[in-house]
Amino acid sequence: MSSQDAADLVLLSDKVLWLKEGAPGGPGFVAVRDGLICGAGTREEAARFIGGATMVRDLGPRPLAPGFVDVHAHMEVASRMRYQTVDCRAPRCGTIQQVLAELRAHLDDAVGGWLVGQANLFFDQKLAEKRLPTRQELDSVSTEVAIVLRAGGHISVLNSRALELSGIDSNYQAVDHSITGLPAVIRDDNGEPTGVIKEMDNLLPLPQLAREDLQSAIRDGVRDQFSRFGVTTIGEISESLEGLAAMDRLHLQGDLATRIRLYMWVPGTTTLDSACAMAAEPPLSSPLALLKIHGVKMFADGGYSAASAAVKRPYVHEHGSCGDVALTPEQIAEALQRTAAAGLQLAVHANGDRAQEAVCEAIIAAGGVPDGAPTPRIEHAGNFLPEPDVTTKLWADAGIHPVPQPVFLYTFGDFFPTYLGDYGAHGRFPFRDLLDQGWPLTGSSDVWIGSEQQATNPFFSIWCTLARRTFFGELIDADQAITLTEALRMHTLNGAQILGESHLYGSLEVGKHADMIILDRDPYAVAVDELLDISVDEVFLAGRSVYSRAGSAARDES
Repeated sequence: MSSQDAADLVLLSDKVLWLKEGAPGGPGFVAVRDGLICGAGTREEAARFIGGATMVRDLGPRPLAPGFVDVHAHMEVASRMRYQTVDCRAPRCGTIQQVLAELRAHLDDAVGGWLVGQANLFFDQKLAEKRLPTRQELDSVSTEVAIVLRAGGHISVLNSRALELSGIDSNYQAVDHSITGLPAVIRDDNGEPTGVIKEMDNLLPLPQLAREDLQSAIRDGVRDQFSRFGVTTIGEISESLEGLAAMDRLHLQGDLATRIRLYMWVPGTTTLDSACAMAAEPPLSSPLALLKIHGVKMFADGGYSAASAAVKRPYVHEHGSCGDVALTPEQIAEALQRTAAAGLQLAVHANGDRAQEAVCEAIIAAGGVPDGAPTPRIEHAGNFLPEPDVTTKLWADAGIHPVPQPVFLYTFGDFFPTYLGDYGAHGRFPFRDLLDQGWPLTGSSDVWIGSEQQATNPFFSIWCTLARRTFFGELIDADQAITLTEALRMHTLNGAQILGESHLYGSLEVGKHADMIILDRDPYAVAVDELLDISVDEVFLAGRSVYSRAGSAARDES
């Protein structure tokens, strides 16, 4: 063969998981030239891609698979948290006294007069006392250091010093626009702040990382929270313009081991005007294949943990409140038209069924998705569908992609009935039904402050779709379990499809980017619970090895 036809790299395996339609796994090879897959097939067919300079590796029984696609993550936030917070999450801290002791032990780590505690979503349900710590209890740790306990990003508790530095007193008026949902300060009977705030974390004057520290945090965060679990593409919800610049620098240095598809958070990171302008003239120097302004993310409601997701039945502990829809139909219509004109994909956070239906109705009233525009996404659609026929019809009529998070089945599947009564006991994560109806579901981490330790591991998300067990071990609707192949595709090919890039990655096919992972064992040969023990031995981004688990390379067959 001519040197022009030879591949740069040929990987052979007894089990190649192609994950394209109609192609089960089996013995085979993948050949890579100039970062693209140039050949794929049976082991016997590999020889015609091997030249004198080709690197050939025989993986033996170790499976070869496409890299995972995490379509909804807050990678920058998760990376910052590893540098700036005290881990108070349950079950590590299972009581309020343990939380207070952990904060007290880290008072010397306060930065800029602030100490930030990271607590889980639904922290009030995961602690033994079934409530959040109070302002007074946080004051018992310190009244000189500002302390904020962030329970998942939608609800937080502040001590007196933190309230003072934030300017939150009896006269404080919360802003009236949506950042992560409509903000609220909870007050006592005398009108004084209790210390609990909802949907306001990004309004707090928290200290920020210096430029060099932020860049290091993002580099290490990608490696430790994504690459080591085989994630090669991230749909990143932007946090800061400084973070975007750091990602650009890291890619230019060859130090960021994943593709980034950025959704500019409006108004948390920037304005709609600015986001659309950035699409036309990206403030980036990295190749678009690696780093791209891909869409706009907005919040139509808040979180269930803050009882601010907009639902159709009242929260049982909120005196008749059903949450609020935080975007008007006019705002949704404007965002749809502006993003379409800019070639950006609109992603709208809508946790509650009422919020999802409101977004769809606004799209329909605006005349539907403009011709040629990327399909809009509704984030968290598919997690909770108490009236599936009504809601999914509106999805279809509006022409949206639902983007659920299987990891939330574990994180808070227990608590829908706790917060919503009998209404919350039906329609939790109905993935079997939705796949059977033809919806191309995806899996994603939505990693943010307060996520579970294993949230960024796609095999944890895959396990959630099969085992369907919650934080407290409850089995939710076993008939909604899906197959392993369907679960793997949710985290690879379907993810690429939702991003509009299934022609570029998501399966092992000729012409696609050589984004590949080597597993230490066959997921089809282990019990469901053993999926959580699978390790990724090596990760390739465009054919370049960007992560290798210690000692794994020695396992190649000679």
